[in-house]
Amino acid sequence: MEKIGQILERLGVSPEKIKEALSIQMEKGGRLGEILIRMGVINDSILAEALSIQLNLSLKKTISKEEVAEDMSSRFPSHVVKEKKFVVLKNPNSDVAAVAVADPTKIDIILDLQKIYKKALKVFCAPQSEIERIINEIYGFGAGIEVSKEVEKAEEIFAAEIEETTKDILEEKGDAPIIRFVNALFFQAVRQTASDIHIEPAEKETSIRMRIDGVLHEVIKISKNLHEPIVSRIKVMSRLDIAERRIPQDGKIKLKVAGKDIDVRVSTLPTVFGERVSLRILDRTATILKIEELGMEEDIQEKIKKLIRKTYGMILITGPTGSGKTTTLYACLSEINSQEINIITIEDPIEYQLKGINQIQVNPKVGLTFATGLRSILRQDPDVIMVGEIRDSETASIAIHAALTGHLVLSTLHTNDAPSAITRLIDMGIEPYLISSAVFATLSQRLVRKICTNCIFPYEPDPRELEILGLAREQLPDGVLFRGRGCRDCLGTGFKGRIGIFELFLIDDEIRELINEKADSMKLKTIGISKGMRTLREDGILKVIKGITTPQEVARVIQED
Repeated sequence: MEKIGQILERLGVSPEKIKEALSIQMEKGGRLGEILIRMGVINDSILAEALSIQLNLSLKKTISKEEVAEDMSSRFPSHVVKEKKFVVLKNPNSDVAAVAVADPTKIDIILDLQKIYKKALKVFCAPQSEIERIINEIYGFGAGIEVSKEVEKAEEIFAAEIEETTKDILEEKGDAPIIRFVNALFFQAVRQTASDIHIEPAEKETSIRMRIDGVLHEVIKISKNLHEPIVSRIKVMSRLDIAERRIPQDGKIKLKVAGKDIDVRVSTLPTVFGERVSLRILDRTATILKIEELGMEEDIQEKIKKLIRKTYGMILITGPTGSGKTTTLYACLSEINSQEINIITIEDPIEYQLKGINQIQVNPKVGLTFATGLRSILRQDPDVIMVGEIRDSETASIAIHAALTGHLVLSTLHTNDAPSAITRLIDMGIEPYLISSAVFATLSQRLVRKICTNCIFPYEPDPRELEILGLAREQLPDGVLFRGRGCRDCLGTGFKGRIGIFELFLIDDEIRELINEKADSMKLKTIGISKGMRTLREDGILKVIKGITTPQEVARVIQED
């Protein structure tokens, strides 16, 4: 049998990348195809093609709903097909059953299906993402199908065990309308990649809104008499006191939604018309972005990659809440993560789990704050320390001293632009000479919505738009800008997904002297610009010219005078 690496090489994967993946396989174990997917070298469609060639199977790159066997959902419960990753297909030959599988090397699935169907099996190889997509389409929300004898038999054969804590909400068999409504709410939020759900009571009704791509959209208005049962259901799920409605409460929910592991941070707040509930949704299965995927221009990427490879000093990432600072920090840590480096983080909360990195969750109830945790980290022989946020002068002081004593420290601050981070540290009581010695760079960022690629179209901007941007028509490719018409894909907004805009302030000897003299942020910014610093506005305009976002979106996010 031909090796999978040789087949992938024939399909266009570079031998160097395969060699790199093989060395990872030797060191950490795992399967070559999966390692190459994690490296971002191939996708699951290429892996499926390679497996089909290796095992001499037919390839099915896409599966339509019409191709799926009509009895699949009644014969197999959704958690079985999701766990085993297979789809039963219609087959005109009644003597043969047809099935598409994500991993045809798992022979036990094939054997189990032969036992169930008691006939020969025609096996197709399909990409895992396509299998998962069609399963979610077939089973949909609340697949509370009554368990038939065939389903019980299939479950017995597959011996599929599911713990209550990780049960997919799409498989909830509860008939209570409130349970189904709350589950549907989570399902819709995950499907539309919402970051937050807000349940807001008013005098006569309750409004439910979701934050999608940084902007709130009203999903539904419900009758006021449903408000308390919905809040109680969420409190039960997050183990909060359902009888206590006079004080704010915080809790957590762990969910599995459409095959994804989801963490939900719950916050309740008493208002005049009832308890307001805010739900922050964190997808634990989401992949950590690479530095190249954040939206940085190439010059900033190169500078950041050099900075994070220093052996000491501090790099600060600034911006308001929800501007993607933590995502950038994780991308930086992923870039430098290796067995030779000891990386320790202290966060509140831990939004993503990073393999090979020691992560600490702040817990003020037991006295584990950023400051106390940071002191303990310094006794753990770290090379790189990531502090989720510098909130007080004590944390700032410890972090600065750590940066001066042979550690690379990455952290965040809430400031409007990159140079303001320096004056914020001075305001916290840190001596200017310590800041000028420790801090190498500050990076300010915002997130702008990207134009939906499904409904994007060119238009000729009016002179006023160009004036706001400070551009001449000749500077635009073909004299046009772009925006979205609004379609089903983008919920009629014209935008889908977000990308970062960045401002990198590098600290050289001249700027160190200004810091020591306690120069204000405006003076630091002026000097930075004179040395080639591209402001947030200018970086945003670059993305407008490239057709990634719109002038109005950049103006909304930056809110300049």
